[in-house]
Amino acid sequence: MTSTATNKTVLDRYLRLPIPDNKCQVMYVWVDGSGENLRSKSRTINFIPKSPTELPIWNFDGSSTGQAEGSNSDVYLHPIALYSDPFRLGENKLALCETYKHNKKPTETNHRHRCLEVCTKAADTHPWFGMEQEYTLLDTDNHPLGWPKNGFPGPQGPYYCGVGANKVYGRDVVEAHYRACLYAGINISGENAEVMPAQWEFQVGPCEGITMGDDLWMARYLLHRVAEDFNVVVSLDPKPIPGDWNGAGMHTNFSTKGMRDPNGISDIEKAIDKLSRHHIRHIKAYDPKEGKDNERRLTGLHETSSIHDFSAGVANRGCSIRIPRGVAEEKMGYLEDRRPSSNADPYMVSEVLVRTICLDE
Repeated sequence: MTSTATNKTVLDRYLRLPIPDNKCQVMYVWVDGSGENLRSKSRTINFIPKSPTELPIWNFDGSSTGQAEGSNSDVYLHPIALYSDPFRLGENKLALCETYKHNKKPTETNHRHRCLEVCTKAADTHPWFGMEQEYTLLDTDNHPLGWPKNGFPGPQGPYYCGVGANKVYGRDVVEAHYRACLYAGINISGENAEVMPAQWEFQVGPCEGITMGDDLWMARYLLHRVAEDFNVVVSLDPKPIPGDWNGAGMHTNFSTKGMRDPNGISDIEKAIDKLSRHHIRHIKAYDPKEGKDNERRLTGLHETSSIHDFSAGVANRGCSIRIPRGVAEEKMGYLEDRRPSSNADPYMVSEVLVRTICLDE
């Protein structure tokens, strides 16, 4: 197999070259037509932007990203969130963008505009989110990082939050990603090794409203981009390895001001009752294939509930909705929805939670 790895030390020499004053490189980042992959391209801006609204609207060839047909292929990029660039450093930026078609309507995989409408409507309830993004690191041959090439590692048990070269694989990627997120201005709150070897998790939040989706999408972009530097592949597949191995989810912690106030447990219980009546709607919103991806993961085994049943319980990782033990004791706090898949769109998850719990829709 030919190596495509290049010499990063040589690259660093060029990245240290100064660029003219009042010029910066901006990487425009967007979600493509798959609803789960990200794309990006760069342009030079002749000033230092302080807000995404200062940046020009740009366009790209949507026929190459599954977002338009070749005969009318221009899709427009509207910058909506600005981050410091941890790769180019200096005044350079990353701009997360929404995608719009030639007729000014959002593309099919632009779920942010609807999420923003819903979050704005429910602003007085102050919805907070914390999302736990699980993912799997793979070699460039798509085999899990550190796994024997002709077999399997020992059964699950020693890997979760593990330490040691025989228990964790790819910590360099994880540490680099954590620091890159902090530098960029993403509200990343932690990371840990997960139950399956080569599987990891990072957490983003608490974020209020639309910021959750913005920060999580950019954190995913940084993860893929950091892993690229290490010649490692990131998979957000919810069940990357069939059989007796944990799948990957995006457990979502949610609260309103009422839940966080004293005796908020009654609001939490009301929210769970509402969620129980809209199970199918949530399952459809919780992965890009309307439940088909999650079906492989939500089997009722490996710390999951069954995709077909709604359940709730205190400190129970086999339920759809978990009330953390501390929340039950303090009678205030948040609930954890364990159903979203690792490749779910955080805007869709945020939107449906706010619709069901805050807006009674």
